Amino acid sequence: MKKTFKLDIEGKNRDRLLEATKHEIRKYVKRQRRVPLPEGVDFWDFDCRFGTSEANAEEVHFATIMPLIDAVAKEGGNAFYLELLAKNGVRTARPIGTGDAPQTLD
Repeated sequence: MKKTFKLDIEGKNRDRLLEATKHEIRKYVKRQRRVPLPEGVDFWDFDCRFGTSEANAEEVHFATIMPLIDAVAKEGGNAFYLELLAKNGVRTARPIGTGDAPQTLD
């Protein structure tokens, strides 16, 4: 998905446009995650770019997209550019000693 989302459209409520935009993004991600995984792939990961326009879009982590959208809306921005590209994700083993096991103080 490579798209510029407008937040100011005449005759439409800005808050409803914001929620509709978030819904469209979530729907796209859900649809991509339903695609069957190729052999040797554990999950679908996403390459993400975000900015106020395509020219100044920067790479961001997938989990930060919604807070970034909220920040643009809060600042009064008219539009934002979002690029989500699905890629293969392979889980890697955690190094020994960095798990969620409780630490003991001796």
